[in-house]
Amino acid sequence: MFINQMTPLEEALKGGVFPTLETFDAPYNTKKQKSGVVRIVFPEFTCVCPKTGYPDFATIVLCYLPDTLCIELKSWKLYLNAFRMVGTFHETVTAHIFSTVTDLLKPKWALVVGDFLPRGNVDTTVVFETETERPRGADLLMRTVDPHCKALS
Repeated sequence: MFINQMTPLEEALKGGVFPTLETFDAPYNTKKQKSGVVRIVFPEFTCVCPKTGYPDFATIVLCYLPDTLCIELKSWKLYLNAFRMVGTFHETVTAHIFSTVTDLLKPKWALVVGDFLPRGNVDTTVVFETETERPRGADLLMRTVDPHCKALS
């Protein structure tokens, strides 16, 4: 379907397809407290299956406890929208987003969820989390990460 129009992730990374993610200084001191978790939900993520060219739809959830930087939301939206015609597997794109965020922000804690809608009767949810301890309040935000696959609920 879209296979002739897609760009493989590796080529997209080399070709400068993705806009720069912008940051700003965290507006509160997380060194004194273990709270202040930020949750950003992007319910209209799309990329393309590298094997078939069919579109994949997902919700991308980013939760993080800033150290010194926060992600600027408009640049985050533009960055995620740039995946629209990029061919990549669910696991690969979720890992890439997690690495990009953690390398850029160097947060005290972070979690990225790629919750992909079922296609061909297959539901995929991919989760990456830093090894650091979950901060206070994180579990409250994560309860709202409701996978499409009701067997996990």
